[in-house]
Amino acid sequence: MHFTVSQETIVRPLQLVCSIVERRATLPILSTILLSTHGNKLTITSTDMELEMTATLPVAVEQEGKTTVSARKFLDICRALPANGTISFKAQDNKALVKAGKSRFSLSTLPSEDFPDSEGANYTDEISLPQSALKSLLDETSFAMASQDVRYYLNGLLLEREEATLRAVATDGHRLAMGSLTTSNKVTDKNSLIIPRKAILELGRLLNDSDENVTIAFSSQQIKVELSDLNFTSKLIDGQFPNYQRVLPVGGDKEVIAERDQLKQALSRAAILSSDKHRSVRINLDTDLFKATVVNQEQESAEEEISVEYKGAPLEIAFNNAYLLDLLNAMPDEKVKMIFSDDNSSVLITPHDAQLERQYVVMPMRL
Repeated sequence: MHFTVSQETIVRPLQLVCSIVERRATLPILSTILLSTHGNKLTITSTDMELEMTATLPVAVEQEGKTTVSARKFLDICRALPANGTISFKAQDNKALVKAGKSRFSLSTLPSEDFPDSEGANYTDEISLPQSALKSLLDETSFAMASQDVRYYLNGLLLEREEATLRAVATDGHRLAMGSLTTSNKVTDKNSLIIPRKAILELGRLLNDSDENVTIAFSSQQIKVELSDLNFTSKLIDGQFPNYQRVLPVGGDKEVIAERDQLKQALSRAAILSSDKHRSVRINLDTDLFKATVVNQEQESAEEEISVEYKGAPLEIAFNNAYLLDLLNAMPDEKVKMIFSDDNSSVLITPHDAQLERQYVVMPMRL
């Protein structure tokens, strides 16, 4: 195979595709990317056997073909070459020759037939929506995913399709984040799937805040995300996600309305003196007053008071401060509503307006 391409055309898609390649791949072929030319297009594919990413870009093809090269080495070479340069790539006899100006690199290749072929999935549901909407949905919920939990089904994000609603739910057993949006098409049957943590983090990097559409297709074992010049597929987690509806607190009678930014800054300042691994913060509520107190192992303390809207009975309760800050950082709203029941019950946090498109639950800590 033989093609030429400008440096600035290839670097960005190459960076995206190489992001899922493991640095210490179990099989040599998994540390490579598959390069394939057809017509005037170059297709770059990477996989770690769970995720697969494919980018397509325009190139000048002199000879069609396919080969594999080391993902990291090829990316490093292309990044290091001058931005206005033209890269020539030629592969034959188990070698790939990369040239640009007076730079020449010879790379070893592996047979393209050894590159894992993505399994053909039977996609039963498809949905298109603006990238910005999907990105917001993931950004506002994915922070609550577990990481390396023995309950493997928590190490991912639940995506649920019900009628015209697309819902995302994440929990690590101590907190829960739920967001939803309305889609243009309806489904008759409820469809639930758990997307692995790594796939969600990669998707967060791929999506942008544009109104350009992204298409998501679902099958029983796989999800496929299609952007204009990039395809992304991931296997799903086979497991039963917890019944999140049972976790949502109901009947709370103590309602706090606070400025999100003011609350976030107060908790951030109090967190400076946190030293225990639970990063606990004690919260005291009184009429129109929210007080946050942190006492560390050296008996140093931080105290923050802010004015809020609160008319209920006095309450003292403790939380993991990092959990509260995570959700406040993820929320774009100016005001938040916090609903408490008592000092042993979880708090429900939502945007101040009446829409319940986003709900957050944080379990309390023992005082």
